[in-house]
Amino acid sequence: MAKYTLDQLARMIDHTNLKADALPADLEKLCEEAKQYHFAMVAINQIQSPTCAKFLAGTDIKVGAAIAFPLGQTSIEAKAFETDNALSIGASEIDYVIHIGKAREGDWDYIKREMEVVVEVCRKHDVISKVIFENCYLTDEQKIKLCEIASVVKPDFIKTSTGMATGGATLEDVALMRKHVSEEVQVKASGGVRTADMFLSMLRNGVTRVGSSSGIAIIEEIKERFFSNGEEYLEI
Repeated sequence: MAKYTLDQLARMIDHTNLKADALPADLEKLCEEAKQYHFAMVAINQIQSPTCAKFLAGTDIKVGAAIAFPLGQTSIEAKAFETDNALSIGASEIDYVIHIGKAREGDWDYIKREMEVVVEVCRKHDVISKVIFENCYLTDEQKIKLCEIASVVKPDFIKTSTGMATGGATLEDVALMRKHVSEEVQVKASGGVRTADMFLSMLRNGVTRVGSSSGIAIIEEIKERFFSNGEEYLEI
């Protein structure tokens, strides 16, 4: 078991607003909340990168741009351009969606090439890369194959889902991903993680980052349940 402070737990959350109708005021609120709770990152649509970079200037909170979001149905060249453009206008982390159809049909050469290209752009900018699988559309065998490719390419994270599809993160999926990907690659859970119990269960199954629009509720619940009596650490 490991010990975590409340701040360390908050630093495992990507505070999320990926709504199509988000206004600058909504993004400012998102960033102010991220600063108040010291979340790791704000997860936003690519075009909103400069807005959030402005609101988060002078902090250690990252601006996470979603690439080919949420369907993943753009070319490798388009994903590379979108990634490079996001990083040039203010993003400082990248979450990109794989070509889900190529994974379902078993075109693993394409998936590997796509991952290599996007991850290389991130490396050139010295930023964290996260690869979104969208597990609800995949078989366990396909998820394992994606983990094996990631073990070779070595993005910083593999991620369960966009949160926009027919299903989100499950404990079974994160355990499967953690088992089959190399130790250097971390696992992010996203989609449906809304309570402290679910968040902590994800951590117990090997997750080191969670994407959620419920981060404040999660941290407030953990604070009340585990830190209200002056405790400094929570063992997980």
